[in-house]
Amino acid sequence: MAKQSQPDLFGDPQGDLFGEVARQPVWTPDPEKVRRRLERILAEASAAETMPWDWSKQSLYRTIFPQMAKLLSEEESTQYCMRFEHELERLEAA
Repeated sequence: MAKQSQPDLFGDPQGDLFGEVARQPVWTPDPEKVRRRLERILAEASAAETMPWDWSKQSLYRTIFPQMAKLLSEEESTQYCMRFEHELERLEAA
C-alpha cells in the first residue's frame, strides 16, 4: 500500500501515555488587588452604624477576609484581621 501524502493531523498515533506531565501554571495573587478588596470591606463596615450585612454575607466575609489577608505579609495580615474583628465587634454591639 502506498503512503499517503497528507500530513498526520493527530500527531504520533501512539503518543507517550506516561511521559512528562504538563505543569499547571502557578497563580500568584496581586497584593494590590487583595488590599483594595480588604479595604473595600473595611470601609463598608466602618461607614455603617449597624451591621450592614445579612447573615449570609457576614458568614462569607468572616470566612474569606482572613483567607485573603493571609495572601499578604504576616504583619499586614494581622493588622487587617485585627481591624476587621474590631469593626465586627463594634457592629454587633450596636
